[in-house]
Amino acid sequence: MTTALRVPEELSARVPVEQRGPGLDRDSVRLLVSRGTDVSHHGFVELPRQLRAGDLLVVNVSPTLAAAVDGKIGHARVVVHFSTRGDDGRWAVELRDPDGRGTTRARAGGPAGTEVHLPGDARLVLEEPLAAHSPRLWWGRMSDPDVPRLLRRHGRPVRYSYTERDQPLSVYQTVFALPSADGSGSAEMPSAARPFTPRLVAELVSRGVQFAPITLHTGVASAESHEPPYPERYEVPPASARLINAVKAGDGRIVAVGTTAVRAVESAADADGVVRAQEGWTDLVVTPERGVRVVDGLLTGLHEPEASHLLMLEAIAGGAAIDRSYEEALSGLYLWHEFGDVHLILPDETPHSEHCSSNCW
Repeated sequence: MTTALRVPEELSARVPVEQRGPGLDRDSVRLLVSRGTDVSHHGFVELPRQLRAGDLLVVNVSPTLAAAVDGKIGHARVVVHFSTRGDDGRWAVELRDPDGRGTTRARAGGPAGTEVHLPGDARLVLEEPLAAHSPRLWWGRMSDPDVPRLLRRHGRPVRYSYTERDQPLSVYQTVFALPSADGSGSAEMPSAARPFTPRLVAELVSRGVQFAPITLHTGVASAESHEPPYPERYEVPPASARLINAVKAGDGRIVAVGTTAVRAVESAADADGVVRAQEGWTDLVVTPERGVRVVDGLLTGLHEPEASHLLMLEAIAGGAAIDRSYEEALSGLYLWHEFGDVHLILPDETPHSEHCSSNCW
């Protein structure tokens, strides 16, 4: 049923919540909470009361890059989205056409050998498609391998047409973001963590909720394509692996903050759900058929009905629960996308013999 739903344009969050009025902070967004098909409505500041002592939040510490850079192919203006750095020094890139409103339109890459001129006399040469079935993302090689420096000097955050205007990079950094030594990061913000503030993190810690950091550098996820995720670089450090396993062995719940956190920990888990310290590339796509082995719950934004992320949500909560949640989000006028409201999916722990109203715990 979810794929049949349509999100009205007016439900796109066009600016960050803190820019919508005086006295608002990042945690002023709304929070939809679902436990099975039971749904309740809250403010994000109520998150500590939806969790309990011993629960563990898995958070992505990848910083967001200023990954959009203006360039030219001949005399034609283009925008290059730097998506993912490969082990061989090449970058997976997406080319887009400026549309005159500060946003961009999708553009097919190629052919091989196409040269893009970038600021500072840098050049990008397209070599081959990232995937044979898609012309959108291409592997390209830079004349200057120091792409992080190029992005710092000439880049801006990737944004799409549903947003109102360009924003400073700080708007796209979460409270958990940590600079990496080699300048790596995410082409698009791991946005499920955006509503967290230092004050809210402190309250969660004071209530006995723990945090396990992981890293997954996200590539671009075009709003037009709804493609499955491409391989992405990730790391689950030893301390986080031990903490996740310890909480799983006890009575705490593992709640991933964002689909990126799910992809990382599920990639590092064996068939029995034991998480090992790992780093490298993951091509895992979490579907209802594959299921989840580690996470019990998920804090996530609201995804387009056709987005592949919905398969992951259904793997965690079931199709009926996600359908019910999205119907509530639409009727409740929740806001979509990276500056929008968030959805907390928790296990349905109500005994079958009991009835639970929409606001019970």
